[in-house]
Amino acid sequence: MTIVRVEPGGGTRGPHGETEPQTQTQTQTQAEEMAEEAAEVPGALPEALTGFVGYLLRRVFAQLAACSDGPEDGSRDFLVLDALTGGDWASQLDLAERLGINRTLMVGVVDRLEGRGQVRRTRNPDNRRQYILSLTGEGRSAVAAGRRAVAERDARLTAALTPEQVPRLNTLLARLLPPGAQDLVQGTGHLVAQAHHRLRRLGDEKLAGTGLRVRHYGPLSLLATSGPCPQQRLAQELAISGPATSQLVDELVAGGMVHRGRDPHDRRRHALELTELGHTHLKRVTEAVGLLAAETAELLGPGGADELRALLGRLLEPTHPGAAEATATARRG
Repeated sequence: MTIVRVEPGGGTRGPHGETEPQTQTQTQTQAEEMAEEAAEVPGALPEALTGFVGYLLRRVFAQLAACSDGPEDGSRDFLVLDALTGGDWASQLDLAERLGINRTLMVGVVDRLEGRGQVRRTRNPDNRRQYILSLTGEGRSAVAAGRRAVAERDARLTAALTPEQVPRLNTLLARLLPPGAQDLVQGTGHLVAQAHHRLRRLGDEKLAGTGLRVRHYGPLSLLATSGPCPQQRLAQELAISGPATSQLVDELVAGGMVHRGRDPHDRRRHALELTELGHTHLKRVTEAVGLLAAETAELLGPGGADELRALLGRLLEPTHPGAAEATATARRG
């Protein structure tokens, strides 16, 4: 197994001493994660999107982040500590991939844990340039406290479910993780986060090289059906915050997919509408979303997608009235 040296402050060092710097895509992914945690607002969810497991997971993930006691970094820290309770891990990169954590984010996680004395790096006796990750006594104490906090958070998150539905939800969520991660990730909240991150990566990989993201499907599809639309109305229909809408619209305008014109009903304000390029790109994003939905259904098995949508809808119901009914009756692949 290849052992990867963690470089304090950024990058990872491979078996031959090469440093892997943070890429622009990784930086963008981190920014998107931070933005989406604060983007969602209460309100009715767009009916056209409630049939997609990936969309519902994003909403539950954002709801979870909003009620968490700390930042998402704290969740990743616990995931790594919890994984190390099974023994030393010879490769940071392998652990990052198993847990579905971006390798650049993993650098920050291990730096923090080592700085707190919870993780120790020791040289590999077979290769003095390589290091092994181990859990310390401080780390084990942190895991014990973290598990209590996770149990309390999960109880709040799943309060709308019956005792029988919670383990079923966890089983379905685990199916969305890579096989190597299914036994490592414990707790509903962590399963939601990791499943959300993985589906987003799978979807965006289908749009590689186009400059598009799966998250562009919502605004593009709504603008295609709504015609010229004020930005405020788009925010309301997507049930996301004004700043989050502005960020999305700026991306679409910069990409030539959306044009800011005048609202035909009120010449004093702007309205958004798709350009010809926007309609073309919408077809590409729609195809990617369809492929992702099919892949998700395959991972979940027969009837799994319908069941998971219904369970996620129940989790969203307190913040988004009508979500349970909409997701229970949705029929998308």
